[in-house]
Amino acid sequence: MGRKHHTEEQIIGILRAAEVVVSKGGTIEAFCRDQKITDATYYRWRKIYGGVGLEQVKKLKELEAENRRLRRAVSDLTVDNQILKEVARGNF
Repeated sequence: MGRKHHTEEQIIGILRAAEVVVSKGGTIEAFCRDQKITDATYYRWRKIYGGVGLEQVKKLKELEAENRRLRRAVSDLTVDNQILKEVARGNF
C-alpha cells in the first residue's frame, strides 16, 4: 500500500474531527478506520500537532526553511574558512 502524504492543514483537520468523534462517544479505532489511517499514525500526529493551530504550523514551516538556509550558509562559510587556512599554510 502506498503512502499518503497529508498536509499539515489536513492533519490538523483530522485531529479536530477525531476530538469531535470522541466527545460524541466514538472510538479512536473506528475513526482511524473511517479515515484510512492507522492508530499509530493518529497518535504520532497527535504528539506532533496536538494543540497546534494552523498559524503556528505555517510559522513552524517558515522557521524550518530559514533554519535550513542558515545551516547551508554556515557550512559554506566553514568550507571557505578551511580553504583559506590551507592556502595560508602553504599546503595547496
